[in-house]
Amino acid sequence: MSLKDVREKIQNIDDQIVELIAQRTNLAEDVLEEKKKEGIGIDDEEQREIVLNRMVEAATERNLDAGAVKQIYEILIEMNVERQRELSGKGKLQP
Repeated sequence: MSLKDVREKIQNIDDQIVELIAQRTNLAEDVLEEKKKEGIGIDDEEQREIVLNRMVEAATERNLDAGAVKQIYEILIEMNVERQRELSGKGKLQP
């Protein structure tokens, strides 16, 4: 397999990752609606810890850098929380 072939495979994976991030972020509206029904605030620290712990464990099982995976998921969670804030009209205040 040539370097070009490997890079094409990586590009395909990268495209899939971005699509999955979009799908994950698009679920923010559904999450927000369910949180409203259950009386849960947008910032759900308990769920954040559950997700982070689950992904650190998954990374460890796959011999990946668990710290790096945790950082990625912290970003993904923040993207989702920010989207929920936007949807609820509680977005970040502009300076």
